[in-house]
Amino acid sequence: MSNNVQNNSLTLQTFLRGLIGLAVAVAVGALLWYFRDVVVYILISAVLAIVGRPLVTLLCKVRIKQFALPRWLAATFTLLFLWLVIGGLLSLIIPLIAGKIYELSSLDLRTSLEGIQVPLEKLQNYISDIFALPDTRASLSEMLASTLHSILNYDTVNAVVSSIFNTGVSAVIVLFSVSFITFYFLKEDGLFSAMVSAIFPDKYSENVHRAIDKVSFLLSRYFTGLLTESLIIAGIISLVLLIFGMSIENACFIAVIMGMLNVIPYAGPAVGALVSIFIGVVSPIEGCTIAYTLTVIVCTLCVVKGVDDFVLQPLIYSSKVQAHPLEIFIVILMAGSVGGIVGLLVAVPSYTVLRVFAKEFFSEVSLVRKLTKEI
Repeated sequence: MSNNVQNNSLTLQTFLRGLIGLAVAVAVGALLWYFRDVVVYILISAVLAIVGRPLVTLLCKVRIKQFALPRWLAATFTLLFLWLVIGGLLSLIIPLIAGKIYELSSLDLRTSLEGIQVPLEKLQNYISDIFALPDTRASLSEMLASTLHSILNYDTVNAVVSSIFNTGVSAVIVLFSVSFITFYFLKEDGLFSAMVSAIFPDKYSENVHRAIDKVSFLLSRYFTGLLTESLIIAGIISLVLLIFGMSIENACFIAVIMGMLNVIPYAGPAVGALVSIFIGVVSPIEGCTIAYTLTVIVCTLCVVKGVDDFVLQPLIYSSKVQAHPLEIFIVILMAGSVGGIVGLLVAVPSYTVLRVFAKEFFSEVSLVRKLTKEI
């Protein structure tokens, strides 16, 4: 009788302990959501710190006679280097994209689409025959030109420029906040781990530190690989298009768009391909037909996409984060259905974090052991 009472008491205590833990987790989650902007700043800073930490370590090892570079100065140099790299990339990309948008806004789209008017008329007649549509005077090419003109006009450009200006003002605050936080993450190694550990009870501090070290290692490999992938794709596309006679401006624009959008799994390359095809229609290769230009663009993108899918992505999305490619594919689909484009962007890093922490705290669960056996 006493054993039953004791077992019931233990069961009740376990239930209450679990209930309290759940309530605390919900409260912490709600607090983090309320201050989500600050949380985003901290996460961005943590990523930059992960990328820059090897450079800080290297600079601290440099010695000139008896002089060793203090860590705060190494952190300062590293932060400046990171922003110089990011600023250099943006200084190359933004003028290229802005110039192309302005060029397209002042383009006579009806004249540019004359080269595909015959195929569009055939397509329109084919659709009318298949679906038994009544004859109409509306031309498919005219409708396409009107739609594109409504999108690419001076008002749109002005709206985009105004939006960029307003965003730039807000970005100053973000830049200062992220820089300040990143500096201290670089200067004081383990500071981010201490901040995360503060959320957990002291008895789990060792687990948290191990998890954060593992996450930092995997994410640094992932982001490095992702950047390498985008640069390789942009380089191949620009080189091939230049070989086939496309202008430097258009080849670089298509390469930059494909490289940037490639960081968005599956959806990004599709959008980039549509933009590339549109550029090929309105700005064909000099002395060549639109059909030839589109053939060059489509074949180039297909070959590069094949290389990316079968060579580059398996190395990055699976080996870099030590997960099965099918597993990553399902996670990306789920994240995209829940969070859209943002979900696609954060799917792999978020899943990596969840897997590492699950292994540290729930390794007794069979499913967790199977999903985390490679890490």
